[in-house]
Amino acid sequence: MTVHTIDETAPAIVRLTTTIHAPLAVVWSLHTDIDSWAAWLPDVDRARLDGPLAPGASFRWLTHGLDITSTVLELVPGRRIVWGGPANGIDGVHVWTFEEADGAVTVHTEESWAGAPVEAQPAELEAALRASLEAWLGHLKAEAERR
Repeated sequence: MTVHTIDETAPAIVRLTTTIHAPLAVVWSLHTDIDSWAAWLPDVDRARLDGPLAPGASFRWLTHGLDITSTVLELVPGRRIVWGGPANGIDGVHVWTFEEADGAVTVHTEESWAGAPVEAQPAELEAALRASLEAWLGHLKAEAERR
């Protein structure tokens, strides 16, 4: 199996970690039920997975005014999911890992953005990416702990 990573040479890279006090099964199912993202992620207007969740599957989603098609690059159920693809000239790669210990789940996310728009405004776009991922993790934590 190929292990996918972010683009370490990209002009915008963000790495964040949070701890969620909920069972791994709850966190994982919430995060990977792409069709339900819009129900708990306020920044996602819609999301739709084409077919089963598996490497090579694609999903379309609308967030922050961007209509994005992402492709699942790697999937290790309950442990790791990686997706990526181009959107408005930005080539993104997003790695998520999940580790359960002592009744909590550590979620680590890292994402890289490359392409002409990012090269033109690296600090601004990295700040936007950071804010987006901080919000995503916050909503994931709140929703998983609520359930």
